[in-house]
Amino acid sequence: MKIVVVGTRGIPNIMGGVETHCEELYPRLAKMGHDITVVRRSCYITPDNHIDTYSGVKLHDIYAPRKKSFEAIVHTFLAILYAKRVKADIIHIHAIGPALLTPLARLLGLKVVMTHHGPDYDREKWGKLAKFILKAGEKMGVRYANEVIVISKVIEEICRTNHNRHDTHLIYNGVNTPDKATSTLYIESLGLQPGKYILATGRFVKEKGFDILIKAYSMLRHTDYRLVIAGDADHPDQYSQYLKQLAHDNKVVLTGFIRGAKLNEILSHAALYVLPSSHEGLPIALLEALSYNLDVTVSDIPANRLSCLDENDFHRTSNIESLSALLDTKLSNLHTPRQYDLSPYNWDYIAQQVEEVYKL
Repeated sequence: MKIVVVGTRGIPNIMGGVETHCEELYPRLAKMGHDITVVRRSCYITPDNHIDTYSGVKLHDIYAPRKKSFEAIVHTFLAILYAKRVKADIIHIHAIGPALLTPLARLLGLKVVMTHHGPDYDREKWGKLAKFILKAGEKMGVRYANEVIVISKVIEEICRTNHNRHDTHLIYNGVNTPDKATSTLYIESLGLQPGKYILATGRFVKEKGFDILIKAYSMLRHTDYRLVIAGDADHPDQYSQYLKQLAHDNKVVLTGFIRGAKLNEILSHAALYVLPSSHEGLPIALLEALSYNLDVTVSDIPANRLSCLDENDFHRTSNIESLSALLDTKLSNLHTPRQYDLSPYNWDYIAQQVEEVYKL
């Protein structure tokens, strides 16, 4: 089948959960014999990733303005026209913002598969108009896509309750089993020691709760552990500038956006992983931390309540005192390395499930 993928910023090595999802999923589907083209947003293309193919996946770059309010919708409109021109068998739209244009794709005669990665209108960065548009995107995608994939039971219930869609396909995000790093050169260059730092990863947006984390860290009794946050902002704004200043004032290590060997090394030697977010779909970053057998502290939002976690892994969302107390408790009795059952999150199995949806 000829499949055109839209809604992602692009692959490879572009920051974001949807991007990581696509980077893992589509090379597997290409190996299964499908003709896959991922349409990338021009504003994320750099000399380092200016390529035509990646692991058997074709890459096609289309203009997108580097402005968060218009980037996704402009790019998706142009990508749908491209999918029609190349006579795609399926256009696979990721996320509810781009899904606003699902009716256009259907009017052009395209078969649409939509993956709902989470209710993005709950993210704190969006104003009232943006939230309204995102809710409209969810409605258009869930109601008018030929097939709808959801990545968590929480999202499945949203589709059923809010949009009366009862035939969604629950297919989780996945995670690979890593080859853990033995090298410590990178973390030493950051002034870190193996097993003596707390790690968080993600984009610098309010819903990730990194400001809450830094404030909780500043209250710790265990002062011999450093805090490391790996990530950055897609679009620098007042919040990301505030966060960087807060990190500087509290001697927090900021690595910037890292992937590959650097991320592998920093995950391999962490003492504890923290996910303090107030909004998630099904967090790939958390799954990655679990694959490294790290003990974890996560917010108690429904999306984070994976069956392999224990009740004492959760702190109250957006509560500095609750997070700080749990960090102290964890650091007093660390359980890294820790074993988790990650069998539901196997990427090869996920690729087979997605292929079955394509065949419907």
